[in-house]
Amino acid sequence: MRRSIATVCLSGSLEDKLYACADAGFDGVEIFEQDLVVSDRSPEEIRALADRLGLSLDLYQPFRDFEGVTPELLEENLRRARERFETMRRLGVDTVLVCSNVATATVDSDQVSAEQLRRLGDLAASYGVRVAFEALAWGRYLDDYRRSWRIAELADHEAVGVCLDSFHILSRGHDPAAIEDIPGDKIFFVQLADAPGLTMDVLSWSRHHRLFPGEGVWDLGRFVTHLARAGYTGPLSLEVFNDVFRQTDTFRTAQHALRSLVWLEDRAARLLADDGAVRHAAGSAAGSTHGSGLERIADVDVPTGYDYVEIKAEDTSDVEVLLDQLGLAFRGQHRTKPVRLWSSGDARIVLNEQHAREQEPHLAGIGFGVADASEASDRARALAVRPAPRRTQAGELDLAGFVAPSGLEVFLNDRRTETPGGQEPAWAAEFDRGRPGGGGEITGIDHLNVSHGWDAHDEAVLFYTSVLGLEKPSVTEAAGPQGLVRSQVMRSASGAVRVSLNVAPVGVSHPEHIALACTDVVEVARRARDRGLRPVPVPDNYYDDLRARFGLDEATLSLLREHQLMYDRSAAGEFWHFYTPRVGRVCFEVVQRTGGYDVYAGDNTPVLLAAQDRLDRGGARPSGW
Repeated sequence: MRRSIATVCLSGSLEDKLYACADAGFDGVEIFEQDLVVSDRSPEEIRALADRLGLSLDLYQPFRDFEGVTPELLEENLRRARERFETMRRLGVDTVLVCSNVATATVDSDQVSAEQLRRLGDLAASYGVRVAFEALAWGRYLDDYRRSWRIAELADHEAVGVCLDSFHILSRGHDPAAIEDIPGDKIFFVQLADAPGLTMDVLSWSRHHRLFPGEGVWDLGRFVTHLARAGYTGPLSLEVFNDVFRQTDTFRTAQHALRSLVWLEDRAARLLADDGAVRHAAGSAAGSTHGSGLERIADVDVPTGYDYVEIKAEDTSDVEVLLDQLGLAFRGQHRTKPVRLWSSGDARIVLNEQHAREQEPHLAGIGFGVADASEASDRARALAVRPAPRRTQAGELDLAGFVAPSGLEVFLNDRRTETPGGQEPAWAAEFDRGRPGGGGEITGIDHLNVSHGWDAHDEAVLFYTSVLGLEKPSVTEAAGPQGLVRSQVMRSASGAVRVSLNVAPVGVSHPEHIALACTDVVEVARRARDRGLRPVPVPDNYYDDLRARFGLDEATLSLLREHQLMYDRSAAGEFWHFYTPRVGRVCFEVVQRTGGYDVYAGDNTPVLLAAQDRLDRGGARPSGW
């Protein structure tokens, strides 16, 4: 199917938006009326620019408050329509979006609305225009797409059909399956938006909180399968009202938007194929994606685990001190680069001082193990993710890399070698002059906390879901001394990969951290203290609260307090952990999970944020340190 986007999704002037849409690879755009009204370019000039850029102008919108009115107001509405159709003729747009009336409707009658739409169809046809009638979720009388189709059907005019908008349908809880009852040639246009699960009035929800497909809670893939079965062959167009996207870089947002449509087409194509296989197995005629126009890309290759985490800085010596205190072993220096490897078990930390002048320690890259790096790379390229090439020399493993929205580089590897200690990534052999990274208490990487700006969060969620196939449980928030920190955990179904995406308050430098899994957190803490580590101090009030919350005995509380450990418990098990002070923008967490504990001690996060803030401001440690 052709890919389109409403200009209202993007920041900038109308000309900026057209250039960005063409650069991203869209086929067409919807012209939002206000974008044209405020432009100093004539409709003819906009039409000519779109032609030069290879963009079709697919829809002019919105035309509001037309049907369900008195005869006198109908004549005024037809006058307004005549002016809009003249503008559309100058633009070369042949479809207008007509919204269900929210303000001036006084007659709640399907027959009256149909008769008035028929009058509009007559006028539209004289200009070569089609009318796509849409049921707004907050329409005065009409807020259900099934009723808008009933009225369009009653109008019985070749120039009158419907526009189906996923937000207006799904926000009201309407079942989209009835889309398949509408003839495909009477679905004149389709607009798509995802959204977070919110409880609020639908108008505010719509105007401020829409998201691109794949970023919210709705199954838009299934929504598109209904369109395909109905026989719809027009554009799939994005209409996303969002306060963030209207402020971010126009070109970047357009690329982000196209990625969401590519992902959505792939998702819908796979659902259609799966549905066809089920029907075939049940003895019905097998279905397929053939003829749907939906493009399928390479299969998602969900990471099987972490290959490494990379910290970059001009000087990483302070990080090495921390790693040594925590019990990781220096594995060696890279043969050709100023890069060093530390490890323990499957936890591998790469310290990179290459091209890092004046940079403080920060999380710069993640390596993931995958089953087929080539296919995973093909998928990332199809989703137009920016590559992250690295120079390699003869005999070095060339990893496929891509840049996440936060700037973090993500590399994929499917090559492993057998060593006396078990399997390792093949690239680890490029490090020498170190010592074996034996099997201490630290066994691997439990999870990562990655920070990014408020403007990159939704794009980051789409990156990790669409490229890597990670799941996205619900968003949480934690109160820190300088504001709320919003957190979205991305994880593989197995839990082998967990990446927490954090949005800190504007202007606040929120530390990123690497959580190391271990078999005995008390022993790790004891040895680290003997080597000079002073963990992030935990206030006595916290331990008093633990006693009240969990009824811990005094011996356990004393052990926790002695090593500045934090604690959580669920019905499935326990969680013990401590944090190191940060170096630059990075700190480490050491965690031990027992039983089936599978969450992240969210109640402890405000305690951590306050303690780190005291350290950053030079606050004193508790007595005894």
